[in-house]
Amino acid sequence: MKREIVQTGDGSTTIHLPEWEESYHSKHGAVQEAYHVFVHSGLSLFDGKSVAVLEIGFGTGLNTFITWIEHQKRQQTIDYVGVEAYPVLPEEAALMNYPSALQALEQQFIFEQMHAMEWEKAGKVSEQFTLTKRQQFFQDIADVDRFDLVYFDAFGFRVQPELWDVAIFQKMFTALRKGGVLVTYACRTSIKKAMLEVGFEVEKLPGAPGKREMLRAFKK
Repeated sequence: MKREIVQTGDGSTTIHLPEWEESYHSKHGAVQEAYHVFVHSGLSLFDGKSVAVLEIGFGTGLNTFITWIEHQKRQQTIDYVGVEAYPVLPEEAALMNYPSALQALEQQFIFEQMHAMEWEKAGKVSEQFTLTKRQQFFQDIADVDRFDLVYFDAFGFRVQPELWDVAIFQKMFTALRKGGVLVTYACRTSIKKAMLEVGFEVEKLPGAPGKREMLRAFKK
């Protein structure tokens, strides 16, 4: 499937799929969406604590890179697992402007290192940040009581509804430890119902710019 590098509303880049008319991030701003949904609504709940993160959709590495930047400020030890069925090509990753968009050019080598790391193998980005990239279909995830936080960043319901059904959220519920949290940019009624059906407690939050609402779910 053809992939194009495009600029979003806040100046940061993303990948656009013309065939689906779908992008990896919000057209209103990739960086601002990532911060709003995954950092402010998710990671911030664990300030000062060790956190195991499961990202559903490693994609361009934006969420991982932002989490790296934030873990240093928040004094967090992060065990990060990014799952991706169709990895971004190295030449595509090289065109992402996240270090400059985040005013973190001194961390450019970290972003490059994340993409260069071997798949299926845990690697230390630093003493406090471990990254494992898994090339895996989301339907094949089988972790049990492994994570504190899920970044659910799959392609939208319009193009891949099968990634937003009860079976997938059951896997997310099982993968989370008690007290774990799942955050996603989406807020469709059917998605909320699927989360509730598997046992999550779900709340609506204000969405990122350009989107009215998002969902946050808790495993009590």
